Amino acid sequence: MSLYENLLLNLENGILIITINRADKLNALNIDTIKEIKAAIQQVYDDPAVKGAIFIGAGEKAFVAGADISEIAELSDVNARGFAERGQEVFSMIERCTKPVIAAVNGFALGGGCELAMACHMRVASESARFGQPEVNLGLIPGYGGTQRLTQLIGKGKAMELMMTADMIGAAEAKALGLVNHVVPAVELMPKCMEILSKILTKAPLAIGLVIDCVNAVYDKDEDGYQTEANSFARCCSSEDFVEGTNAFLEKRKAVFKGA
Repeated sequence: MSLYENLLLNLENGILIITINRADKLNALNIDTIKEIKAAIQQVYDDPAVKGAIFIGAGEKAFVAGADISEIAELSDVNARGFAERGQEVFSMIERCTKPVIAAVNGFALGGGCELAMACHMRVASESARFGQPEVNLGLIPGYGGTQRLTQLIGKGKAMELMMTADMIGAAEAKALGLVNHVVPAVELMPKCMEILSKILTKAPLAIGLVIDCVNAVYDKDEDGYQTEANSFARCCSSEDFVEGTNAFLEKRKAVFKGA
């Protein structure tokens, strides 16, 4: 845990809370923070004690209010592609993680912050949360997957409008558009995220991971999502959790899953 300079990590009941800890910079994502997020999500992958994760921003103003503009200003056509691809790689790791990851959006989620939230499997927002992809104000476009994930989540027309106008939207509109799963008062934000994850963690871990794989396959042009679903269904049926789950149902008792 002490290896991180820009993150705070706290493991509670199998849930790793990852706090972007740059409140004085509105938790803006610089290169070092992206590297640390990669290390933190790798811990989610590798540590059997971690069953799921929550991303949140330090302070009361921002989840993540964008990328570090001082670093972006130094980009050129020589290094910009690598800059974008590194961020995309990390956010893809979050999206493809077979353990559930929730974004607890507690303020501004702009630019890279909105992209980070969208890479998570679900988003829960406080009433004060604000979302946007304002990169065109800088003569840029989203580079960490925003053009793709925003379109997937809210549809082509509205995604085009938000990215081309650079408008921000509030939590209520984000929920209406399908960008956010739940909107709650700020004091209820973390309890709501913990409630959702705690419920998920009572289910069969293998099945949860395969749900994530299959849903991601919807957007993978190189993958037949229906075949992925059929293969994953078959894999479930060869698992110990399937035997436990079906037996528990028939015996009218609570299943005890082991993730195998």
